[in-house]
Amino acid sequence: MTTKPFKPTAGTGAIVQFPDAPPEEMTAFHHVNRPAYPASLAAHFANAETTVILSEIAAALIPTETYEGVRYPDLLIAFNAKPEAIIPRNGYLIPEQGKPPDFVLEAASQSTGARDETIKRAAYAGMGVPEYWRFDHTGGRFHTVPLAGDRLAGTAYEPIAIHQTAERHLWGHSEALGLDLCWEEGLLRFRDPATQRYLPTFEDEREARIAAEARVNELQEELRRLRGE
Repeated sequence: MTTKPFKPTAGTGAIVQFPDAPPEEMTAFHHVNRPAYPASLAAHFANAETTVILSEIAAALIPTETYEGVRYPDLLIAFNAKPEAIIPRNGYLIPEQGKPPDFVLEAASQSTGARDETIKRAAYAGMGVPEYWRFDHTGGRFHTVPLAGDRLAGTAYEPIAIHQTAERHLWGHSEALGLDLCWEEGLLRFRDPATQRYLPTFEDEREARIAAEARVNELQEELRRLRGE
């Protein structure tokens, strides 16, 4: 993909860059990045020119070189946005993008769990983020519930219905993404409700590749046997 180089508006001077995420905010590795969800979601939506899918990137209403007023969601998704503006800014500046992110998610940790449900919830509502989701792999030790979602109604969030299909299986529907978010035995999954299939993780892709290679080897062996080799 080739994107247009980003240029600041005339007269604005140098671009103010957001600081990198502080260590206590970097909680996405095991539940978002290691499963390769940014790549899987990007393949699903397939519109890289105008779609932003990033993890632990700054989001704010005003440019700043401090942490004041800046949030670092574990997963941020925005459609009809300007990906080319992210790198020079080192973050998602809402007025520059012309809209808030469509979706943000926070994965719970012992150090950030309480803030995810209070301070961050209020901050994302104030930014105008239409959907805010929370995932707690522990089942409710760091958040009050394993899976929660909020949808913006006016200026306040209202809870999204969460359904339980088994003792350790929960899900809710994201209108912003058109996908179901699932909590399954401590794992985060994204499911396409039209096909009832999960978006593949890195491990899913690896297992499928190994299975395909094994099947090719079996067919080659069978072909050699039929030839009498």
